[in-house]
Amino acid sequence: MGWGEFANPNAAGRFLKSVNPCYRVRKEVETFMSTATLTSKGQVTIPIVVRTALGVDTGDRVEFVQVEAGRFELIAATQPVTALKGLVRKPSSRVGIAAMNKVIAAQGAKAR
Repeated sequence: MGWGEFANPNAAGRFLKSVNPCYRVRKEVETFMSTATLTSKGQVTIPIVVRTALGVDTGDRVEFVQVEAGRFELIAATQPVTALKGLVRKPSSRVGIAAMNKVIAAQGAKAR
């Protein structure tokens, strides 16, 4: 079968459509620049264009991440829990409850 034809049945016996990696489409992102003024209390009002792009609203949290000396990125800290999937890799071997309890007891004894 060629690219774009149906191949690889899934667990339910339905066929999944193959994807040709040569035809990936890049989404064009419009760039813009906004400015804000720092108040005497150290506060900044984030412009509406930036808030909308980040998907943040009143009461939401944002993070400032330093990407290089003198340069920070503003990141919305209100991601859904599903966005964390894949952040931590699976352990190479399974650990039983007894082994976990043993390590917890040993670490607790060290802390005293």
